[in-house]
This record gives sequence, C-alpha cells and structure tokens, in this order.
Amino acid sequence: MKRILFAFFLFLSLISCNSASKREEEIAKVNVDFKTIRFDKLFAEASPKQLPRLKEEFPYLFPEQFPDSVWIHKMKDTIQLEINREVEKKYPDFSESEDEFYALFQHIKFYFPDFEVPDVITVTSEVDYKNKTIYTGDYLFVSLDTYLGEDHKFYIGIVEYFKRNFTKDQIVPDAANSIAEKYVPRAKSRTFLANMIYYGKLLYLKDIWLPKLSNWRKIGYTKEQWQFAEANEEMIWRYFVDNELIFDTDSNLAPRFLYPAPFSKFYLSLDAETPDRLGQYIGWQMVKSYMGRNEVSIEQMLQADAETIFNNANYKPKK
Repeated sequence: MKRILFAFFLFLSLISCNSASKREEEIAKVNVDFKTIRFDKLFAEASPKQLPRLKEEFPYLFPEQFPDSVWIHKMKDTIQLEINREVEKKYPDFSESEDEFYALFQHIKFYFPDFEVPDVITVTSEVDYKNKTIYTGDYLFVSLDTYLGEDHKFYIGIVEYFKRNFTKDQIVPDAANSIAEKYVPRAKSRTFLANMIYYGKLLYLKDIWLPKLSNWRKIGYTKEQWQFAEANEEMIWRYFVDNELIFDTDSNLAPRFLYPAPFSKFYLSLDAETPDRLGQYIGWQMVKSYMGRNEVSIEQMLQADAETIFNNANYKPKK
C-alpha cells in the first residue's frame, strides 16, 4: 500500500513539475519593453547650467513648488555628493538588476495581460527607507541609496530589522511588492484574519511572479527566520486560535504580528527568538492552501473576502 501511495504522489509531483516547466517556457516568450534610466547618475553628473534640460526631460521628478535654487543647492550639498559617490561605487552597472526586472515583468504580463510595463528609474532619496521602491503605473522608482548593504555607514542609527533588507538582492522583491499593492484590494474588514489574508495575497503574487526566488527573500526574512516560521507554524496557528485572535479587531495585533518589528509579540519568554510579521506568514500559507484546493482564477482569489478564503482553504499548518 505504501508503495502504491508513493508512486501516486510521485506521479502527481511529476505532472506538477512538467506543468510548471511548460508555463515557464510560455512566460519566457512574453515580450516586454521598458527603459532603465539612471537618473541618479544624470543628476550627479549635471551642472547647474544643465538643470533646465533635466527638468524638461524629467518634469515628474521636479515638483513645481520647489524653485531651481533648491535643486542647485542639492547638486552642491556635501551629503548629496557623498551619497552620489557611494551609490556609484555600489552600482557602477545595473544590468544584473535590469535582467531580473525583465523576468519579473514577463511574469506579471503573463498573469495580467493588461499590465503596462513601467520604465525603471533609479534615484537617490536621502535614505528614505520607507519608500525604497515606488510604482506609479508609468514608472517604477528605485532609491539606490537604500540598497547599499545592511552594514553601510549611512544606516547607523536605523533599527536592525529594517537594515537587513537594505541589500541589492532585495530590490526586485521590493519592486514586486510595490506592484502587487496595486492589484490586491485593501482589507475591508478590520479583523486580524482580513489583514493576514491581505498580506498573504501580496506574497502569493510574489510567489507566481518570482518563482525562482527563495521564500525567505520574498517575505524579507533571513534563512534562519524562515526556518523558525516553518518549524513552528502549527504552534503559531494554535496560539492565534486558542487566544481567539482570528476574528479579533484589536488594532494592536498589526504591530504585534503584521508590521516590521524586532520580533513577533506573543508575550511569551521566547518572543526574542521569533521573526517579525508571523501573521503575514500564516496569511500566505492560508492563501496558498486556498489556491491549491479550489479551482479559482487569480483574479477571483484577489477579489475574494477573507472569510471566503478562510472557509475554503482547509488550512492545516505543517507539523
């Protein structure tokens, strides 16, 4: 009997792998056209006399309420000059990330044919780490001074749980998240479940858009944090259920389990050993279970409310 079951599951696995392989072959044929513009370099190399040309070419980067004197001062500012040097040192070439963006856009276009591929524009932002990537529809802005490496001197004083993702390999996952936010409707309910599912949908889109990326990079964990989440999934879920948090509307649950933090807050002695955002992790697993057990389109999943997903996911945490 065990041999029969093993053969059956092996057969299902082979079918799944073959289907995924064929899908990737189709995605590889998708043509996407976009420009990568190193505005950070253009601004760093420009003189005050060249400012009018820059403003004419990139009006969306020069808000009208700021006079030219602001930009001229910025060109000469010693802090900005140091930022320019450090970015140039780290990113003399952007072709590797450009290739990753190409693959990302191919996947998005495959699953969402109406997706208009944006131009990628690299900028500096005086380390505005709360806006590392911004997607507007026409443009995708990437602040390179927020991706200089977690130990960079510019980041002294910034908390560790933010800094660990100030790395080059997080650029495309962050960009994917910014785009995913345009596709995932905000939770209409204030329940903890609704907010978990919201983040789960974002991460599911990153799953299908970045299939070769490790799971811990999709969520912005270290490998060790990911291993903790996997190993303790049942315990985490049981805590949520036993403490009747699933349908709770307490606003304190978001900073405890959904937002970036030093760790998740179970109010237990092991808290300091836990990764943050474990509510996002559980929401992700729930959405994956829902998609695996129901014949629904991605669009139907995105529009489904949290209780529909919860009731039909038949989610069972790993033991």
